[in-house]
Amino acid sequence: MRLTGKTAVITGAASGIGRACADRFTCEGARVLGLDLAGDPPCDVASFEDVCTAAGQAAESGASPHILVHCAAATVFAPTLETSQQDFERIFRVNVIGAVNLVKAFDRQLGPGASIIFVASITGIVGAPGLSAYAASKGALITLGRTLALELAPRQIRVNCICPASIDTPMLQASFDRQPDQLEARRRNIARHPLGRLGTPQDVANLAVFLASDESSWITGATHMVDGGALINRS
Repeated sequence: MRLTGKTAVITGAASGIGRACADRFTCEGARVLGLDLAGDPPCDVASFEDVCTAAGQAAESGASPHILVHCAAATVFAPTLETSQQDFERIFRVNVIGAVNLVKAFDRQLGPGASIIFVASITGIVGAPGLSAYAASKGALITLGRTLALELAPRQIRVNCICPASIDTPMLQASFDRQPDQLEARRRNIARHPLGRLGTPQDVANLAVFLASDESSWITGATHMVDGGALINRS
């Protein structure tokens, strides 16, 4: 088991990619602290106070983390000019400020060899009509990850981003549900991926385990695709 003896803090751990990461990390021997609005106790990653409370509880239990994984995400389905200011701010608070809150709150507990992983999206690279706020936030998350990688390298702390394409989660299904023909919407989405299927949360978790482990000890500041070839299909 590649993460034996390590503690991982994972946001958005109650569902989707976050839950898959929590399950996989546990199977690899890690102790997992999940942060989620649906958690017990609930934690809003957009609230620095909430995340600091979680960090304090971890410190009191002696569970200083070796791994931080930011999976929590919010979105809204609307073009740029139809997206409200409130939605833009909410999505950036969860997707970007949530990552900042996570790193700041747990910073003093991180030592050499720690790994920070941000789950971004290929939409943060190529854009996505109808997902303006989400795509912009994921682009900001990628840049944040690269910047932190430079800033934390002297402490031997690594920061990497994972950019999935379409992952079969409730969030993706919600986008299909908005279409007149849900099955056709799914078919069209699958067709954008050369490998001929949607990704699974486990596909992302598999890469996250590698980036969290000592096997990736010389990888930092990188943006890793888990996309079934979708990005090259758009070039």
